[in-house]
Amino acid sequence: MSDVGKDAIERAWHGVVETARRTAAEGLVVGTSGNVSARVGGVVLVTPTGVPYDRLGPGDAVGVDLEGRQVLGDMVPTSELPLHLAVYRESDAVAVVHTHAVHATAVSTLVPEVPLVHYAAAVLGGPVRTAAYARYGTRELADNMLAALRDRTGCLLRNHGTVTYGATLDEAYDRTAQLEWMCRLWLTASSVPGHRPTLLTPAQLRDVQDALEGYGQPG
Repeated sequence: MSDVGKDAIERAWHGVVETARRTAAEGLVVGTSGNVSARVGGVVLVTPTGVPYDRLGPGDAVGVDLEGRQVLGDMVPTSELPLHLAVYRESDAVAVVHTHAVHATAVSTLVPEVPLVHYAAAVLGGPVRTAAYARYGTRELADNMLAALRDRTGCLLRNHGTVTYGATLDEAYDRTAQLEWMCRLWLTASSVPGHRPTLLTPAQLRDVQDALEGYGQPG
């Protein structure tokens, strides 16, 4: 950990805990399900397994290197550590959020790809795929997830939940929230008897992606 400052670790851990608490407060996880991580240099700070988020404090930081070797803390890292490390090894992610969001998980049992019911899909890089099922905590699940994440910043895990990543914890969380909202929207529209929701075309989605490149405040 010589390349990582103590202050940077403390700030990142605070962000991990606050984001994890937010997933619980906003109904994206139940109990200790789901997990959050952030990368600081060669250290990945990750929520521990089986510990309620409201019990985590500044002195409870859990950190591993990119090979999964624990370098910080005494508590056992989340069982989904292989999933988090796979994202960091294969992308420029700084933060990863994994949830069991109910609407997104429901959609993961129904379709191989989230239907293009809204242009929010552009925020995740395009149509969101569903990774093939594998047991939690396995390398197989991590591999399936990486295939679904190709050119995307989020995916569904079949019969399991969601994974999103970003350049910040806020960005990773926002992508999770957008994905859950989009899945809820599709389920709601699909539930109306005698009607099928209209979907965007790939060309319409590309148009949105082009527009988003210039979106937001300058600077």
